[in-house]
Amino acid sequence: MTYTLLFFKALHVVGFVAWFAGLFYLVRIFVYYREAGDKQEPDKGILQEQFGLMQWRVYKIICNPAMMITWTAGLIMLGLGIFSPTIPNYLSAENGTPGWMHLKLLLLVLLTGYHLWCKRIIKQLEANTSKFTPFQFRLFNELPTIFLISIAYIAVYGKLGLLNYGYLLIGVGLFGLLIYRGAVAYKKRRAAIE
Repeated sequence: MTYTLLFFKALHVVGFVAWFAGLFYLVRIFVYYREAGDKQEPDKGILQEQFGLMQWRVYKIICNPAMMITWTAGLIMLGLGIFSPTIPNYLSAENGTPGWMHLKLLLLVLLTGYHLWCKRIIKQLEANTSKFTPFQFRLFNELPTIFLISIAYIAVYGKLGLLNYGYLLIGVGLFGLLIYRGAVAYKKRRAAIE
């Protein structure tokens, strides 16, 4: 049973690494797509057509399969923990900080919502109805970073029973503030150069 768990754990890691990579790249393409809208024809049309193709390819070929692998492998590991006496049941309060797995699953549901929101944005960009500016897309691109850090710390410290939810909230909040301040500074520097 341990080999089965290790197989699905490795598959889960491969899945979430690919999923986050795809999401980071996808939203970066949104930035470029929106910036291409400020160019003159024929550059505008050529670039937006290419970025449109790239968006769908990243979403369908990288993000969707990676999300499915992540969820499938993760749920199988949870199932193995529930039904096997030799594998820890992390949904149980006896294994780690109480509620850590529930919080991790909640964040994964929210990340899946973000993933689906990206699909909606692709359609809005194609229809030219998106209200996001390139700067707003840059900030939107940082949301997976917040998810990634939160989920990683919850999984590592929660499993060991060392998770302090207050410190986690403060740490993620401060990190989010640093990201925002960095994005604003980058925007000002870029405006000064142009």
